[in-house]
Amino acid sequence: MAYKSLFSVLTDPALIPGLLDQSTTLARKYDAHVEALCLGVDRTQTGYYYAGANALVLQETLTRAHEEADHLEAEASRILGAQDVRWGTDSGVAQLADIGRHVAAHARFSDLVILPQPYGEDRSAELEPVLEAALFEGRVPVLVQPKDNAVLLSPKSVLVAWNESPECLAAVRAALPFLREAEAVRVVVIDPPTHGPNRSDPGGLLSQYLARQGVRVEIDVLSKTLPRVAEVILRHAVDTKSDMVVMGAYGHSRFREAILGGATRDMLEMCPLPVLMAH
Repeated sequence: MAYKSLFSVLTDPALIPGLLDQSTTLARKYDAHVEALCLGVDRTQTGYYYAGANALVLQETLTRAHEEADHLEAEASRILGAQDVRWGTDSGVAQLADIGRHVAAHARFSDLVILPQPYGEDRSAELEPVLEAALFEGRVPVLVQPKDNAVLLSPKSVLVAWNESPECLAAVRAALPFLREAEAVRVVVIDPPTHGPNRSDPGGLLSQYLARQGVRVEIDVLSKTLPRVAEVILRHAVDTKSDMVVMGAYGHSRFREAILGGATRDMLEMCPLPVLMAH
């Protein structure tokens, strides 16, 4: 398997160069097609204005969103047109509350979605629903680019955060093109279960599966010595000089993670490395 269709959603002009640099780098490597959806976001919410509000105010927000979409598409076309890759763009306008439907309709026909880290001081509100739409409605793996815009090409060392969940297995399968090329893949198991069929060999079946795919695998069993699982993963990634993290996304509900926290949200907030996620 190789990535033949790469997709990205552009809503912020400041993030366009980094996202398209990553997309075109992988496109050249895998002889893939790059598709960019340029979305102008209407951030007004239904019911926000009182009844009888001036229609000109509502029209102004819509006009501004269309102008944003046109600007994003022009900039994306300029950058992609200078690259030796196959590419295409589409543009549109979406309300913040309805953005997921537009993203999913495009994302589900791609092999890999490339998106920015959604949380941080300079990150706008639509980045989170865009990422979740790709994962949940689009059912496509997402490569999350860190804030320093580091471009991932051929990671030498990959950390797989393994917890035996379907989400994690989906991420591993989606990451196979990267895993096969890596010099070292570390399957990290944190506090393995003391009961069940895999208690005596945590990560053993996954390492067997990956070995048959031509992947060089090591298993690291760790204890949760820090308050959050993500902190343990990140510390081990730094200690092992990993270039990339592969993990399942939202094993718990999005609502639970938004309120109580969870490994997915923590990684999206803190990870300085590219993260490949799948649900």
